[in-house]
Amino acid sequence: MNQYPKRLIEVDLPIKRISAHARREKSIRHGHISTLHIWWARRPLAACRAVICAALWPAPTDPTCPPAFVQVARTEMLKWTQNQRLNLLGAESQARFQQAQKNPVLFDDPEHLQQALFDFIADFANWDNSTKHEYLETSRTLTQAAHEALGGLPGTRPLVVDPFAGGGSIPLEALRVGADAFASDLNPVAVLLNKVMIEYIPKYGQRLADEVRKWGQWIKEQAEKELAEFYPKDPDGATPIAYLWARTIQCEGPGCGAEIPLIGQVWLSKNEKNSYALGSSIDTEHKTIRISLLANPKSGTVMQPISNGGAATCPICKYTTPTPNVRAQLFKRNGGSDSSRLLAVITTHPPKSGKCYREPLAPDYTAISKSVERLSFSESETINGLSLIPDEECPPYGALGFRFQKYGIQKWRDLYTSRQLLALTTFVKLIQGDKFKSLLVEEGYDDKELKIISTCLSFALGRVNDLCATLCRWLPSLQAIAATNGGQNKMPMILDFVEANPIGGAGGDWSGQIDWIARVIQHIASSVSNSGNVERIAAQNPILPNDTAAAMITDPPYYDAFGYSDLSEFFYVWLRRVVDPSVLEYRLSHVPKQEEIVSIGKDVGDGRGEKNEKTYQAGMAKALAQNRKLLNEQGIGLVVFANKSTKGWEAILQSIIDGGWAVTASWPIATERPNRQRAIDSAALGSSVHLVCRPQKVNEVGDWRNVLQELPGRIHEWLPRLAAEGVVGADAIFACLGPALEIFSRYSRVEKANGDPVPLGEYLEAVWAAVSKEALIMVFAGADTSGFEEDARLTAMWLWTLSSRKGELAAGEKSSTDDDSVGEDEETVPGQGSRQGDKEKGSKGGYSLEYDAARKIAQGLGAHLEQLSTLIQVKGSDAHLLSVRDRTKYLFGKVAMNEPEPRGRKAKQPTLFDASPDVKAVDWEFQPDDDFQPGVTTLDRVHQSMLLFQSGRSDALKRFLVEQGIGQNERFWRLAQAFSALYPPSSEEKRWVDGVLARKKGLGL
Repeated sequence: MNQYPKRLIEVDLPIKRISAHARREKSIRHGHISTLHIWWARRPLAACRAVICAALWPAPTDPTCPPAFVQVARTEMLKWTQNQRLNLLGAESQARFQQAQKNPVLFDDPEHLQQALFDFIADFANWDNSTKHEYLETSRTLTQAAHEALGGLPGTRPLVVDPFAGGGSIPLEALRVGADAFASDLNPVAVLLNKVMIEYIPKYGQRLADEVRKWGQWIKEQAEKELAEFYPKDPDGATPIAYLWARTIQCEGPGCGAEIPLIGQVWLSKNEKNSYALGSSIDTEHKTIRISLLANPKSGTVMQPISNGGAATCPICKYTTPTPNVRAQLFKRNGGSDSSRLLAVITTHPPKSGKCYREPLAPDYTAISKSVERLSFSESETINGLSLIPDEECPPYGALGFRFQKYGIQKWRDLYTSRQLLALTTFVKLIQGDKFKSLLVEEGYDDKELKIISTCLSFALGRVNDLCATLCRWLPSLQAIAATNGGQNKMPMILDFVEANPIGGAGGDWSGQIDWIARVIQHIASSVSNSGNVERIAAQNPILPNDTAAAMITDPPYYDAFGYSDLSEFFYVWLRRVVDPSVLEYRLSHVPKQEEIVSIGKDVGDGRGEKNEKTYQAGMAKALAQNRKLLNEQGIGLVVFANKSTKGWEAILQSIIDGGWAVTASWPIATERPNRQRAIDSAALGSSVHLVCRPQKVNEVGDWRNVLQELPGRIHEWLPRLAAEGVVGADAIFACLGPALEIFSRYSRVEKANGDPVPLGEYLEAVWAAVSKEALIMVFAGADTSGFEEDARLTAMWLWTLSSRKGELAAGEKSSTDDDSVGEDEETVPGQGSRQGDKEKGSKGGYSLEYDAARKIAQGLGAHLEQLSTLIQVKGSDAHLLSVRDRTKYLFGKVAMNEPEPRGRKAKQPTLFDASPDVKAVDWEFQPDDDFQPGVTTLDRVHQSMLLFQSGRSDALKRFLVEQGIGQNERFWRLAQAFSALYPPSSEEKRWVDGVLARKKGLGL
């Protein structure tokens, strides 16, 4: 028996509606905390707000739900039946509340009342409602009522603890809905973010936003005076806003030695009416390469990229310097930032609209020389006891997401040109300068207020830094700068980069960053008034007393997805120079790493020690166990997790069990845009799974046979529910791990008949099998799936696993941000400068899954990967489902291919496996012999029919289906119909299989 009333989140959750708001939030910028400063994988506020409410409020349908809470909940929900509030509800909620308006006694029924609470939570998740008084008042009243009804002292608030606070979404939303929040993190950058959001802003409110704008403007004016000569305006008054550069090497071709600019991105603007690209001219005699700018270039005039995959092909002698040699040359010059070649300048000229492009002029080169000279005077300067120019070591090669060390970038200062360093150090000196401090003192600010204003201004420096390093890219399609980090989980090397003008009035400009920060302060101040508490501590060693928290709600590190400590050092080295030592522990020369819980897979040799699966699991288990002790008798836990590797999931689930928790519910909430680049051709997850936990209080042994018997029914109940909510594919598979764990974790241990304990890994194998079988039943609409051979079952399940919400955008969502930076979803191809997502993953590999996931799926379907070499190829840690094209030779034997069309022609229609519309392809066809043999399996025959349709061989297709009797087999058509539903609408395979299906009726089949 439960010793506590279930919370709403343990009973149900409107995940589809919450997910829609969470996805939409990815496109919201103005006022959103993501624009305060960079942090990685922040949870959407919509999801956090919803799950915190649902975790704190009891479920009225639970027999032990306190009557006092039910009474308050009924009163609050009746308020929403009044016209002035009814209009604030979403359409789905309005219908239910209109019924209660006519018949108030409906809320006497626990079911109706509970559904009303879910409606409220779903609508409160909407960003537009997050600052509305009516929603805030109701949520806080319900939170307080729940707290007191569950034993909390009158006048106190429930405490929500987040031991991995990170970007601060959870603590901030806890405050918003009326709880107290204690946020802690090992990372000093995360701690600083949380201090500003949940300590400073609630205390100082709108006044802080005004002060940030005021003093941000003062710093802008001072910076313009000091930096103007280094960013000279054009003779016609146009302002340079960005400069395009390429690192250079010396051609290693015999007798050549020309200087080669490592240009991978040749387009600057792809605007149809105002396009620009790079052209080149060669002086063979003097071995020089001149780069020119082409306006609305004609076909054939745009230069070919010089850099490709890190190697460089000399336009003069055609010799290709291999990637290792390119790296070696740049290594000798610490990455070559200051020996790069200026290619073009981007300007604006108000009141004219749009951006203009021009070739470099003499004043540009003069300004660059001056900046080098001026920076030399700063080499010996110090600030806060540190060198003014950050000379700290970068993370070692092998740290998660880092690649630039191979090119000689060993210290953080190597990431910048001299002019960039000059600009950043100028802002540092202004914020930390005596003049700024004395002005604040003269106006009556005390020491604490001065430090808080300076801290907020430091975030503007962090944002400028993100757009002012040599790892920034230029995006021709957006005509905007892609930030160095911008929320990405990696920092690859960029050979052709863009330099922003921080006083230019466009992307990367100081004033723009101040505006973003002030908007966030205003938004938080309008909806949060009570402050939280923040401390820098490791999650394994909490400092709060036991039995004090109502909930532990946290979003822990995602195994090997993000190297938080290493990534944050890019910002930390600047923050420790500009934030007061009493606010930020600047004496730490590096972000702490020894206690960080992350899986790198090795010891990178910098003193942090081994960081692998075992250390991750042990560290996470300890953290969860220690924080479990903080909960009071009624306490609840919530762990948010997302990782597409089976190892990552097994590690977090084992940690939950070892930490003494039992899973009582789990909910997948879509938190990523479905059209992001990573989701196009891989099993990238679009959802984060919210695992609801309670402290394990029983010492009961489970019987392995009973557990296995209960599992299929749980999956059968859960998977169709997920599909109805729009959760499919890999998202659904991992979302099923939660309810499966509900069965396993209710026992202190599970034993087999002989007394041997069942390890979690063995149970999860059974879970994957159960999920695979249930999903296959859904794919084939209840048909007897045992009638299909293993290759058909595996192919259908594989395609289903890779399916997602392709093309489904929440209202108001955009495919790109409205900021001048791109988010965590953009791909970068090392050595290709700004080329975005054009790494071809497709035509020769098919769809990829992590090998272990593929193995588990196959095993669950009774298939064996090693016996399906004509369908599956295993490459390293990935397994690839071959495309239909790539199976042609196997299916038809000797095939005559046509000659490729001229270079550069695009495919008329993208295939299922194209990585992006920019991937070049050729028309393709084959001429099968008339006496080819039908395939052995149903899958082979469906693929053969698709290829016959593609080649236009109508007669051969007719003979195949009618005369050879292939079309008489109902399984053939059922499999083809399933593929029609599984292939993306824009793929060639979808068109081919639909073409075959369209022939069925005409052929009398």
